[in-house]
Parts: sequence; structure tokens; C-alpha cells
Amino acid sequence: MPELPEVEVVRAGLAPAIVGARIDAVTVLDERALTRHAGDGAAFERVLTGRTVSAAARRGKFLWLPLEDAGSERSQAIVGHLGMSGQLLLRAPGAAPERHERIRLDISHPEHGELAVVFCDQRTFGSLAIDDLVPTPDGAAGGRGTDAATVPTQVAHIARDPLDPAFSDSRFAATVRAKRSGVKRILLDQTVISGVGNIYADEALWAARIHPETAGTALSARAVTTLLAEIRVVLEKALAEGGTSFDAQYVNVNGQAGYFAHSLNAYGREGQPCPRCGRPLLRMSFMNRSSHFCARCQRVR
Repeated sequence: MPELPEVEVVRAGLAPAIVGARIDAVTVLDERALTRHAGDGAAFERVLTGRTVSAAARRGKFLWLPLEDAGSERSQAIVGHLGMSGQLLLRAPGAAPERHERIRLDISHPEHGELAVVFCDQRTFGSLAIDDLVPTPDGAAGGRGTDAATVPTQVAHIARDPLDPAFSDSRFAATVRAKRSGVKRILLDQTVISGVGNIYADEALWAARIHPETAGTALSARAVTTLLAEIRVVLEKALAEGGTSFDAQYVNVNGQAGYFAHSLNAYGREGQPCPRCGRPLLRMSFMNRSSHFCARCQRVR
């Protein structure tokens, strides 16, 4: 599943083309892409046609495109989640349909002219929806890419991500150290810290020398501080390298793959030597997926 770096790359790629653009037409080809939308395809098309996008925002793994008010008392946004294989692509107007295309927005931008925003999804776990915007509890901006202190209702329960200026290091540390769960399970809890998934949890834990099954209560304040710092380092590095692509399912808005897979130290490297100590890396089952770690560098506390 795309994690923070991959979704941020998509958001940043969309922003110049879509902020300030008018939605001229909407075509829903597959209503399975509207699983989080409270309405059918016809209503989705009707509500969006003629609206103008005012920003491109992200919190954790969620994207949203706030819409300029259209005489309604409710502020709304298009909310997107890429699921396992969702893609948001920018295409020329009238471009041929993409493979696995589910929804198309035909837009016109005052500077860039006409474009098409295409939502493709091979496995149909992703979705787009129209959702109301509500105030953030802390009064800070909802996420990256927006100054408005609002967030879609579908995203309101999602914690801030570690690259968000409003993220609270002290609250995160206190939450982690109060939990008896394994630290990797805590990192994947999007109500504690958002945007971190299986790949970047493994990478940050390896960098911090923490075993993924170490209980939160067993971590010192210093260990949690180190872990949070390593999470930020790995996310920033992945962002700089365009995210992690193992196949054609994750691409940016131009259809290009990221190359952070070449920089991985632990994830997906079972049996290969640990870059730090040379001992073969291990893999163990974890929540219907896998954890990758070094038994020598990452001892159980």
C-alpha cells in the first residue's frame, strides 16, 4: 500500500495542475471506486461538475482536494485514498482510456489549460469521495498543502504524520510508552501516527536498532526520540527519491516509478546481509504481512 512518501509525491505532482482548476466534466466508469462516497456515480458527477479546486492537501495516506464554495453552507472536498494499487494520473485532454481507469475528471486551469485527472485502480481497494470539511481539534492546518484548519470527516480520526509541523513529539512519545503492544504494531496504528506503513516501519526500526516486537512500555524516552528521528529521516529520503516502487502499481502523476527500493536496508531483504553487521536479515510473519529485521542489531528488549 502506498505510504506517506508515495502519496505526498502524488499530491505534489497534482497541485500545480489542479489548484485553481475548474472541473468541466466528471465520468464515473466504475462505481466500485466510490466505496467511501455517500451516493451514486450520477450524484458524484453532478456535484463536482463546475466546481473549482482550491488546494491539494494530504494527511498520512489520505489526499483531499478542497472545493471552492458553491453557495452551500458546507465546505466540501474530494477525498482520495489509493488503497493497494490506486493511481492518480495527469493526461492530455481526450487521451485514450487508461487500463483499469475508474473515474476521469476533465479540468481547465487558467495557466495550464485543459487536462484530464484519471483515477486508475487495478485491485479496486482505493476510492474517491465527496466529503464535508470539519474544523481540526487543535486549530492547526489540516495537513500538507493547505493553510485551512479543516479536514474531511473521513480523515478526522487520522493522527497527524511526523512531517506535519503540528505533530506533537511529546504526545507521540507518551502514547507509545503507555502501550504494551509491540512497537511496530503501534507505528502502523494510524490513530497514533499516520503515513507509516510496513516498509517505512521496518526501515525506521532497523535504523533505530529496535526489534519490531519490543513493547512500547519497554522503550525509554530516549529510544522513542531516536525512533521518531529515524522515521523522519527515512520518510524524507524516500520523498527525495520519489517513493518506493516494487511494480507498476505505484507511480507518480506522470506514470513514473520511484526508486527508493534501491535504498532499503531491511524491508524485503530476507537472507541478505545486514548493511550494518553483515548477519543475514530475517523475516517473520506479522499481521498478514511480514517484518524484516536483524536479530543481532535489533535485539528484543
